[in-house]
Amino acid sequence: MTAVRDAPSVPFVPAVGQPAPDFELLNHHGEPIRLSDFRGRNVVVVFYPFAFSGICTGELCEIRDNLSAFENSNATVLAVSVDSKFALRAYAEQEGFGFDLLADFWPHGAVAKEYGVFDERSGMALRGTFIIDAEGIVRYVVVNPRGQARDLIEYRRALSSLTGQ
Repeated sequence: MTAVRDAPSVPFVPAVGQPAPDFELLNHHGEPIRLSDFRGRNVVVVFYPFAFSGICTGELCEIRDNLSAFENSNATVLAVSVDSKFALRAYAEQEGFGFDLLADFWPHGAVAKEYGVFDERSGMALRGTFIIDAEGIVRYVVVNPRGQARDLIEYRRALSSLTGQ
């Protein structure tokens, strides 16, 4: 399932049904996190513009508050922004996030570019979500425009279609 809500014209790479590009980024503790290390689990990759911004904080806090729904679907959440690991550490500590915040800091936005959700004009990631199955295939994509939060219910539907729940 692919959904785009008035987002800028962005070529989705990858599209639903295609393998997710592998990547390795540092988390907010400075530890390397590689997407392919999660084979055997579903992964929800959540690109967001910036730490400490209002809508982003609301979205990530909603995930934090409903993390058990992801875990019950055998899913790991990886949240990605162009912020540095230092900013992300402060953000994670302030908000009590129980999932990895990944720094797509340098080269600036490289992973967001691979996934087709980097806005060159503003230098930030768009609100893009990719749900990747246990074999590494993209099963769901949604991109929301600036100012519009994503819907957690859609994540749950997409994950339930993978797990049969």
